[in-house]
Amino acid sequence: MYPQTYKYTNDHEWIDLATGRMGVTDYAQKQLGDIVFLELPEVGKTVKKGEQMGSVESVKAVSEIFAPVSGTIAEVNAGLAEKPESINLDAHGSWMVAITPADPAEAQELLDAAQYAELTK
Repeated sequence: MYPQTYKYTNDHEWIDLATGRMGVTDYAQKQLGDIVFLELPEVGKTVKKGEQMGSVESVKAVSEIFAPVSGTIAEVNAGLAEKPESINLDAHGSWMVAITPADPAEAQELLDAAQYAELTK
């Protein structure tokens, strides 16, 4: 259910360490319901692991997006910001931003797919 090559946070974000792209998990989008708006950080912004860096708004609630690792925002998915409902169709294929990690060792603290699946049971 969860891509094996991604790492996951307790806050329901995923990151593909090969590309630095990250987004919210399928579990998160199901909890949120119909997503209608995204607030994403600007390219060049420095983020710290666990720090709020944006938000996802659904018809039910607004949820914060937290940085899965510390680093610099290298890319923002502007197309997703224009069509945030795409997250509801394919959460693990809908990346929000790409982060260039400051300390690759931080990723060791993230969950693998099996650990994340256990967390969301």
